[in-house]
Amino acid sequence: MRTRFLLALPAAILMATGFGAPAAAQKGGWIEPPEKLPHAGRGDRTHNLDFLFGALKVAPDDTIAKAIEQRIWAQWVVSRSDTTNLLMTRVKTAIEKHEMDLAIKLLDSVVKIKPDYVEGWNRRATLYYMKKDYGRSLADLREVLKREPRHFGALSGLGLIMQDIGDDKQALEVYRRALAIYPRLQRIPDVVKTLQEKIEGRDI
Repeated sequence: MRTRFLLALPAAILMATGFGAPAAAQKGGWIEPPEKLPHAGRGDRTHNLDFLFGALKVAPDDTIAKAIEQRIWAQWVVSRSDTTNLLMTRVKTAIEKHEMDLAIKLLDSVVKIKPDYVEGWNRRATLYYMKKDYGRSLADLREVLKREPRHFGALSGLGLIMQDIGDDKQALEVYRRALAIYPRLQRIPDVVKTLQEKIEGRDI
């Protein structure tokens, strides 16, 4: 989970989301789009994503898997709306200035204007998580997964919240869902192994 935030987040925020955590950390991290993405290409987005997710599941190595992941993010981040693009640019600027409340207000407008744009919900869920507002973050993650059940970024965030609130069993289930979609997801296999050992050692 060391992909970079699209929004160039400061080090303190990276730590809060798990990106800056040491390799031995026992939690997952919140996956966000890389800073540079390939062109999304034309054609039917659903067809393109179906093809890419099929390829992601059988990727023979991490390098190929990462390249496919970037193409999936490229499909997700394209809004096809000039207004949404402008607002997302302002969100980026607000976060760079550490103006998280303003960024959230801008994202409120994004999800209102274009509710089918999953990255609006996903971005706001990330910011709510940073503010430790787990209720709102979870609500936004549900909106993401309702629209795109294969969103491994949202699943990683959901698993992280479950760990934070002490629900390791639910976290394990969510991480397994993410791995079924993206078997080469970074760090998650180790977290799953740790959670399995932890849960199996309990009376549940």
